[in-house]
Amino acid sequence: MSEPAPPVPFSSRSIRSYVLRQGHLSPAQKRYFDETMPKIGIPYAPAPLELAAAFGRDAPKILEIGSGMGETTAAIAAAHPQLDYLAIEVHRPGVGALCKLIAEGGLTNLRIVQHDAMEVLRDMIPDTALAGVHVFFPDPWRKVRHYKRRLIQPDFVALVAAKLAPGGYLHCATDWEHYAEWMLAVLSASALENTAAGYAPRPEHRPLTKFERRGLRLGHGVWDLVFRRAP
Repeated sequence: MSEPAPPVPFSSRSIRSYVLRQGHLSPAQKRYFDETMPKIGIPYAPAPLELAAAFGRDAPKILEIGSGMGETTAAIAAAHPQLDYLAIEVHRPGVGALCKLIAEGGLTNLRIVQHDAMEVLRDMIPDTALAGVHVFFPDPWRKVRHYKRRLIQPDFVALVAAKLAPGGYLHCATDWEHYAEWMLAVLSASALENTAAGYAPRPEHRPLTKFERRGLRLGHGVWDLVFRRAP
């Protein structure tokens, strides 16, 4: 049985929710990073970002926090060309891998910021500018002493809520049951409204990854949570 999640978990944004590792870029990742980031990368700056100008059009904007190696982010962007996606990822190999997918797929509706997500949200994203925010499989920080590093904390959710347009959504997913309980407790205590009675069915916009398929075959659970800002 998993440990119960506290109703209001510890919250501190002076603590990062990730450990920055240099990692090794493959030759292909380095080449695409060097060629593609100057075209689609958005440097961090402590000033509001003109999202329409960054994408060259007016369209609903979705923020992807922690795009990892980019497979899911690229697949979502390819499946929804009418939407624009801004991916945030700190790890250089993941950024290089996503650059490769963008170039190979000819994706024009995807941009990348290689920086800390809290600072990007706080400093660059205007209030009510986002149609949605995706946080898929963030590090669960499984040890109790590391819970304070979990991304889903009350102040993070409050910041996301301010950046969502009325009717905009926050979609989180995890394969770690205790973190799912933690997320549900934090989100339920926020100003956002749950779209389901507890956990949500996996929305069609989130494709299954190969690791998730393998986990499901082995009987591992996956929990989705979709909360909305009131219209």
